[in-house]
Amino acid sequence: MPQGTASHGSTPNAEATGRRIEDVLDRLAQRGDREVSAAAEELVSVLMDFYGAGLARIMHHVGTGDDGPRPALLRDELVTSLLVLHDLHPEDTAARIGRALDSVRRQHAAEVAEFDADTGVLRLRAGDSGGCGCPSTADQAHQAVEAAVACYAPEVNSVQWETAGATREPALLQISRRPPTGAGAP
Repeated sequence: MPQGTASHGSTPNAEATGRRIEDVLDRLAQRGDREVSAAAEELVSVLMDFYGAGLARIMHHVGTGDDGPRPALLRDELVTSLLVLHDLHPEDTAARIGRALDSVRRQHAAEVAEFDADTGVLRLRAGDSGGCGCPSTADQAHQAVEAAVACYAPEVNSVQWETAGATREPALLQISRRPPTGAGAP
């Protein structure tokens, strides 16, 4: 099976697939044959148009209600990324950012501070994830949230994290010996 192709048990990732397509097109361009490179880019464009038209028809047939397959389709990361790629997603950016945060909320709490549509910068506040407060745990949480946002709302160019107030230090837990008990205790 070619590298980057999904097997029956895995789901392709839109971001990784896009990078792979760009890599293949770049390799063809580096060979110096402009005709082959142009033909490859045209092939990608024709396929995008074809699949986009098919997705548009599917979205038309599933309707606009909360019943049927539409809600499940909009919760699916792969379907969402394809709909956004083809400018067919029925939800606006704010709703999709919210859906992305909801998809990881059980493990990683975050809330939107601000989204600047002109620059594509999303500012988030980290919620209390119940972790140990270690930097590596926070980094993992940030990476998971950012990956979900990239999938559901690819128009977000960067994510900036705000800290709640000053840098919070974990509460210090004092461990000492138990006070004496019994007759000798005051």
